Amino acid sequence: MIRMEIFKESAVQKEKFRAAANKLLNNCFIIKKKEDTRNDYIFIVQNKDLFIEYFELLGYKLEINDMQGVAALSNINGTGRLRLKKLESIILLILRLLYIEKRKELSLNDDIVVLADEIHQKYNMLKIDAKSNLDKTALRDTIKLFKKYNIISNIDSDVTMSDARIKIYPSILFAVPNDNLTAMYEAVNEKLKRYMNGGEQNDDEEAMQD
Repeated sequence: MIRMEIFKESAVQKEKFRAAANKLLNNCFIIKKKEDTRNDYIFIVQNKDLFIEYFELLGYKLEINDMQGVAALSNINGTGRLRLKKLESIILLILRLLYIEKRKELSLNDDIVVLADEIHQKYNMLKIDAKSNLDKTALRDTIKLFKKYNIISNIDSDVTMSDARIKIYPSILFAVPNDNLTAMYEAVNEKLKRYMNGGEQNDDEEAMQD
């Protein structure tokens, strides 16, 4: 039974719960370090048991990783996954790879910021016959998609510029979960290799946790 007694005292508490719950449902990830979701993250942590109980009733699992500052929502039945096109999957993997590489060089409190040119460089290294160059429209649309799910945000408005800065959030580690950074680094590298020259991946779509 969901214990809603705490909300009988304050309409403000009700609104905070509603706003945070909707953000989880719509955006999948709530980030402590992200300015517009920081207060939601803190509220979710403070009322963790209530949120867990509420989302279990809806068929979702709420996971909170306080070390990374990420609250993540996933479907208990494994449904509700976002279907990614192959190009979107490749860019997601590149972003994870860049995040892991830069995290090794920085402290846990430092923001991970990459340049659009670094994404292009990683992509060009794959030498994909079907699409040898990452065009501006594809990059812009993919950045917009991952921004919606609080995986990244663009610091500069025009992400097609080579020096455009893109902030990668730790939620990138939970989009396709892996508990070990070293294992993830190797897995991402291996998966990217399989995309080379058509690779082993023949499907047009791939799932991302949602």
